[in-house]
Amino acid sequence: MTPDANLTDAPTLPPAPEAPAPKPRLNVLLAGPRGFCAGVDRAIKIVEEALHRHGSPVYVRHEIVHNRFVVERLEELGAVFVEELSEIPDDGQPVVFSAHGVPKSVPADARSRNMFFLDATCPLVSKVHRESERHFATGHHILLIGHAGHPEVIGTMGQLPEGAVTLVEDADQARTVVPPPGPLAFTTQTTLSVDDTAEIVAVLKERFPSLTGPTKEDICYATTNRQAAVKAIADRSELMVVVGAPNSSNSVRLREVAERAGCPRAILVQRGRDLDPALADGLGTVGITAGASAPEVLVEEVLARLRTRFDVRIEEVVVAREGITFKLPAALQA
Repeated sequence: MTPDANLTDAPTLPPAPEAPAPKPRLNVLLAGPRGFCAGVDRAIKIVEEALHRHGSPVYVRHEIVHNRFVVERLEELGAVFVEELSEIPDDGQPVVFSAHGVPKSVPADARSRNMFFLDATCPLVSKVHRESERHFATGHHILLIGHAGHPEVIGTMGQLPEGAVTLVEDADQARTVVPPPGPLAFTTQTTLSVDDTAEIVAVLKERFPSLTGPTKEDICYATTNRQAAVKAIADRSELMVVVGAPNSSNSVRLREVAERAGCPRAILVQRGRDLDPALADGLGTVGITAGASAPEVLVEEVLARLRTRFDVRIEEVVVAREGITFKLPAALQA
């Protein structure tokens, strides 16, 4: 065979595949603290421990916390969620009251039916209940700052007789509310915007100079810390992703706080699959946080979703360290 024949008969190699285009870089600022607080963690553990000790079903009045992922996982373990005690059969199985608290009429009803119930009310919500009772006992009418229809507000108002509490939802209502004559005191929902609440309180104190307040701030440490963490990254972020449920007060407040603190856009997603990563196209930095009822696994889902489209570089910005824990009810400690 001649040299020319060797060249002519040589097999043609396929072209080398093109290397995939590199993913655009995306800086992610993780707010810290974020996600579960001590009250939420305690409430979930109460349901889990009740299931461990007493088996399925364990009934839970209202969502134990406002997060569908959490609720569905507990349902898989054997929890049954109801809205009212009337939906629960008299089978002797435990009944858990949610972390948001309940009116006094609910445990009274449970006792009348000889139900075994466990109260998962966050201790910081219970603190607001006891404050309201103390103010009422000293002749004060209560102005409750909060959102109408929220389970925590319903529970707090339900600690006292009808007419003893007037709800104030915003600064406009604070300017126009007409409480009954006599001494006044205020309490607040624990999951409000710190800044909005400060404005409402300022208006009320200007109108009612002798207004009595709580001995210690009613807005809980977790709400305050998570809002502070969002403020710390908002003006560095072109988009803020808040992981949380639309019926979660503290999660919705985080989205609002982000926009007010300088972030051009803030969105609320329940989990990673709900995020369109294309929203970050052309952006340099995205902030991520999670409401107090959202587990960290859902934050990881959001990060994984972003990694499908971007080369994600993470920086965690921590404004506070939380080491608070709350004990389980005595009935689950033995």
